Amino acid sequence: MRMTATFLTAKRSPVLQVVKSAIATVAAWFVAGWLIPGPLPVFAAIAALLVVQPSLNQSFAKAVERTVGVIVGVAVAGVLGFLGTASWVVAIAVVVALLLAWALKVTPGTGNQMAISAILVLALSTGTPGYALDRILETLLGAVIGFIVNVAIVPPVAVAPARASVDAFGAELADSLDRLAAALQSPQTPEQLTELLVTARLMRPMWDAADAAIGAGMESLTLNPRAGRHRAELGELRTAMDRFTTIVTQTVGMTRTFVDRYDDTLRAEPTVGAIAEQLRRAAHDVRLALQRAEGTVGEAAPAVEPAALTTPLEVAAPSSDHWILVGSLLVDLRRIHETLAEDL
Repeated sequence: MRMTATFLTAKRSPVLQVVKSAIATVAAWFVAGWLIPGPLPVFAAIAALLVVQPSLNQSFAKAVERTVGVIVGVAVAGVLGFLGTASWVVAIAVVVALLLAWALKVTPGTGNQMAISAILVLALSTGTPGYALDRILETLLGAVIGFIVNVAIVPPVAVAPARASVDAFGAELADSLDRLAAALQSPQTPEQLTELLVTARLMRPMWDAADAAIGAGMESLTLNPRAGRHRAELGELRTAMDRFTTIVTQTVGMTRTFVDRYDDTLRAEPTVGAIAEQLRRAAHDVRLALQRAEGTVGEAAPAVEPAALTTPLEVAAPSSDHWILVGSLLVDLRRIHETLAEDL
């Protein structure tokens, strides 16, 4: 592993996210310093910085996590503060805070915040009256400012990444159907068959990635004032993905059956060419279903051929060597048709 991989990332945070974090931190510093005179408002600045997250739902969760951690940590420091501020007292406070976090089953972030708050209060209070209460109020103020900034300045909506991920998945699914159709009508080497199957199986991690992107998009709409205009779009993408799941299963199954039972005489079967044509139609309608899910197909859309597999398929009796393969392909093809017919 390269050393830089431990602290570098392949994708930068959006510039807007950086700007909002800076605004929230600076605002929390000056507002808390004005409202709560005394020590520098470190707690407020840190709270604001941590609360500005990629989604409002995450911001709210981080605000609660930060506030609860500070309150409990300050309480621990307050209880042990009568022993003084010696190093051994701070060490005991850290142990107590971490054990209390374990006993309460709080998140790791909350547990760490409890220990950090206990350390800061014992190290910085120097016997100042009301110091602990001021730090709690300061943290609450910083968390509120961070959340308000995240809401007020273009609240984040993760719809575009979900759309792009579903686009990539739908395109790959359609391409897999086209590749299988081409393979049915051309001679295949063992290497080509292996590549065909491996490529088809790669659709599953792509489906997982698209599903996770939609989930992240839905999460970004929680508590978001911009949610109304985007929720329906994500709902359409989710519906399309649910229907595509069946098609992925059938496509991978058809590819596996073809690879396992392939021989050079398969192209001579009359039904194989018809199956290949139906697979191309299915690929066409997968792309069409994806366009409709995104709302890009309307009155101005170009004329398209009939929906996949609606033309009756004449099946000639296959040879004894191929009837299992042809029959399996026809069964999977029927399931793909049923799935696409729900949308087209």
